[in-house]
Amino acid sequence: MVLSSTNSASSNSPMLSMSGQGVVKGITIGKAVVMGASTLEVPHYYVPIKDVNNECDRLLTAIEKASSELLSIIDMLPGDSPLELAPVLDVHRLLLQDPLLIDGSCELIRHHRYNAEWALATQGQALIEQFTSLSDEYMRERGGDIRQVIERVLAVLSGTADDLLANFSTHPDDQPRIVVARDIAPADMLRLRDGRFSAFLTDLGGPTSHTAIVARSMNVPAVVGLGSLRNLVRDGDTLVVDGETGAVFVNPTIQILQQYELLQKQYLQERETLALLVGAKAETLDGINVQLEANIELPEEADKALSSGAQGIGLFRTEFLFMGKKSLPSEEEQYLAYSSVVRTMAGKPVTIRTLDIGSDKTLDNESTVATNPALGLRAVRYCLDQPELFLTQLKAILRASAFGHIKVLIPMITSMQEVHAVFEAVSHAREALLISHPEIKPDFSVGAMVETPAMAIAVEPFAKALDFLSIGTNDLIQYTLAVDRTDPEVSSLYDPTHPSVLRLISNVINVGDRFGIPVSMCGEMAGEAQLTRLLLGLGLKSFSMHYQQILDVKKQVINSHSTELRYALASTLNHASRVDASVLNIHTK
Repeated sequence: MVLSSTNSASSNSPMLSMSGQGVVKGITIGKAVVMGASTLEVPHYYVPIKDVNNECDRLLTAIEKASSELLSIIDMLPGDSPLELAPVLDVHRLLLQDPLLIDGSCELIRHHRYNAEWALATQGQALIEQFTSLSDEYMRERGGDIRQVIERVLAVLSGTADDLLANFSTHPDDQPRIVVARDIAPADMLRLRDGRFSAFLTDLGGPTSHTAIVARSMNVPAVVGLGSLRNLVRDGDTLVVDGETGAVFVNPTIQILQQYELLQKQYLQERETLALLVGAKAETLDGINVQLEANIELPEEADKALSSGAQGIGLFRTEFLFMGKKSLPSEEEQYLAYSSVVRTMAGKPVTIRTLDIGSDKTLDNESTVATNPALGLRAVRYCLDQPELFLTQLKAILRASAFGHIKVLIPMITSMQEVHAVFEAVSHAREALLISHPEIKPDFSVGAMVETPAMAIAVEPFAKALDFLSIGTNDLIQYTLAVDRTDPEVSSLYDPTHPSVLRLISNVINVGDRFGIPVSMCGEMAGEAQLTRLLLGLGLKSFSMHYQQILDVKKQVINSHSTELRYALASTLNHASRVDASVLNIHTK
């Protein structure tokens, strides 16, 4: 969305101010490198009946070539490539083998005589629309993956697959480069990695898109979801990018340029200072120890978590081991993934969340979608409905606990009946493990995510039965306020500091203290440094977040007086319709 237009430092071009979603913090100033248009607009013509089979073969050959290219890229990934890249590329390769894409496209060629490009784009667009209509943010972003693999095949069909970086040579080597694109496929991210660039800007995408995931792993400022930036920027335009706020300035005025040059310098100095905190103890001014752990999605991220000062893994999202594959991962595959994280953490706690999938997050080629996926057969409901799948995962987790204590985290719990069913499943897994691996003595505890008002309000029986609790603020806020934070029409109503939300969080923490069981928070709220003092005031002593957020949160922790914050916030929380923000700034160093 264009926010403003005014005179720029350049006499030829007006300044444009736009905003998107910042997914990687950082400020950068550089020259635009505009990637070629990547749309599904293709030639449309009908092929003669006699050429239908040859046209289908032409499509299959292009798909096979695109798949082989991806496989070659995976095999030749440099040692310093982003750890997330190989799994993401493998997902794209598997998408190219999807019968829904291949058979559907060939059917359009054979029955409707579409040319190969037209058939592929038509079938692909139908699949994209299925994904983008889903309520789950992660699954919506997978529609972007389908678009990217289709565009890769179209590039092969048109013979333009090698033109991606052709315009990089138009800029002097001493100029920082900012990539501007409609979207960027993971394989293309690898090629961009070798160019001199300082930021990624895309019209499409969200925080869970693969552009965002890979950009985070490369620690390069990125803003996604800009809408129409690519159509408004020319190659060589001066850009200013704020990866935290999502602000983008095209051909900025001298005043804006000077302002952001100063902010960039300050930001770099702040990061250098923060780096000194990696080995520092996370302790408040009044001596309260705070546990700062990391959320990970892939086993390889455990190393990065450690180097960022994480005191453990507070959330290992296991669904990324299951999705985008032709078949479910075996017990052995899962065991290797879980055990690698436990061994990497070398005695530090590792919390593994059982499969949080179901409803609109399907594990196969079925496209059935529940009427209201957020309230459907998902997470623990799905696992209890699929006992063999659940048993396999639990066995793999318990096997991995031979290398260190594992905390098994159950998502979406709403009733004690579900808790008892989970305990029964864990007992069966333990018995099965005793038969298959009698030498292993499992070392684990079982806890649940608090992400529904039903559990947060009546949390006492859960606190009695479970070993720990972890507050999942993303869903808790959504369900409490009846707001889908991914819906732009109501996202402004998604308020983590709403008194109802804070009272639920406070209740869970207080009950945990009363029953003597640990309470942590693994939702996005835990990683927002501006909310750290608020959470300390609620009594939270264990935070889990993306590893790149740990130092920002640690800085807030060591400069806060937890006891005084808690006292001040308690009176505000109980007597005000809104929380008094001034309590967040008291008793700091």
